Amino acid sequence: MEYTLGADIAKLVRSWRSIIDLRLKPIGLTQTHWITLYYLNTLPPNQSQIQLAKAIGIEQPSLVRTLDQLEHRGLVRRDPCPCDRRAKQINLTDEAKPVLIEVNDVVESVKESVLAGVSEDQLETFINVIKAFEQNIAAMVSK
Repeated sequence: MEYTLGADIAKLVRSWRSIIDLRLKPIGLTQTHWITLYYLNTLPPNQSQIQLAKAIGIEQPSLVRTLDQLEHRGLVRRDPCPCDRRAKQINLTDEAKPVLIEVNDVVESVKESVLAGVSEDQLETFINVIKAFEQNIAAMVSK
């Protein structure tokens, strides 16, 4: 049997994000918007643009455009960095809180539906396999 591991993982991620996109479209969030908000909500405050781009896995110029749009909507703010006046720290605004509740509700609902019929043992095995993949990739990068 031939495995298309990379393609299968990519397809899974695309499908996951597509269903969340569809459910968040009524509140006007694009994929890049909700992913950025989601990461900002899970990471410690005062993330630099570089740190945030790295966490999300996108290039910094793409993030700048997204942050411009989110700032325009009043959902994020760029605060001056006390250590480096050229750098900005990215933070969520109070206006982002109800949006984040909706994003989190949608993500949790999708996760619940995706995991329907999957046992705890299967999920644990899946998570362990993903971790093994990540460790193997990290080892290849460090060589």
